[in-house]
Amino acid sequence: MNDDAGPHGTHKGPLVYRQSIWTRVTHCVWVICLFFLLLSGLQIFNAHPALYLGNESGFEYDNAIFRIGAINTPQGPRGQTTILGTTFDTTGVLGMSGTAERPQYVGFPGAVTIPSFRDLATGRVVHFFFGWLLVAALFVWFLASAINGHLRRDILPKGQDLKTLPQDALNHARLRLHHGRSYGPVQKLSYFIVFFVLFPLIILTGLTMSPGMDAAWPWLLDLFGGRQTARTIHFIVMALLVLFFIVHVLMVVLAGPINEMRSMITGWYRTGRGTVVQEGDRP
Repeated sequence: MNDDAGPHGTHKGPLVYRQSIWTRVTHCVWVICLFFLLLSGLQIFNAHPALYLGNESGFEYDNAIFRIGAINTPQGPRGQTTILGTTFDTTGVLGMSGTAERPQYVGFPGAVTIPSFRDLATGRVVHFFFGWLLVAALFVWFLASAINGHLRRDILPKGQDLKTLPQDALNHARLRLHHGRSYGPVQKLSYFIVFFVLFPLIILTGLTMSPGMDAAWPWLLDLFGGRQTARTIHFIVMALLVLFFIVHVLMVVLAGPINEMRSMITGWYRTGRGTVVQEGDRP
């Protein structure tokens, strides 16, 4: 199958200039930042692998909604994960990993943390550096996208997009992917949620966990219902961004990876047959 053609043998259309240099550069920065933020974030989480709601974690009571740990059993130590009161044996993955000779009693194994060994201080330094780099890249992208029309044209859903959203979602489920000049309704809604909901949430909840920021902006604690709730939301949003990334990569593969990668590297995208090309779109 020709990668330019996409699934179901979609006929080739004209090349159009779809991604500006600002979108391409910031996209690369986001990928790098999110990779280091995820792995360093898991290092930080391992310092206390549990999530709570409210302003505090319980001592004489247990108010954890998520916890990773290890317990002793008649068969030996076992890793376990508890979610909303339901406990799962996660030996070898979460709570207890490594080899039988050298077990590691940590929440997430060293293979998915930065650094790979226990070092909270380094994990925090890496996390904060790439966190602020992500914020800077987002600011540049928002400014450039507002000026060149990318935000209005490709990200903000319009009334017609919402009307055709069910059909577009059905087409995606059937792998009948659209290859046009602009994004389809499912793409627009997905990117809108990421840029206007998930990214702001993960940044603000990250700031809420900082005592210094709480002193400067005490309303953050009221906004998220306490530092522990902010930490829980931060973790959940991270999981949603990972899920988005997995689906995003899957869609790139199904839509034609060469065409999609060329669009993100050079800006030029091969549309489907019948696409109307405007002045300035052609190479």
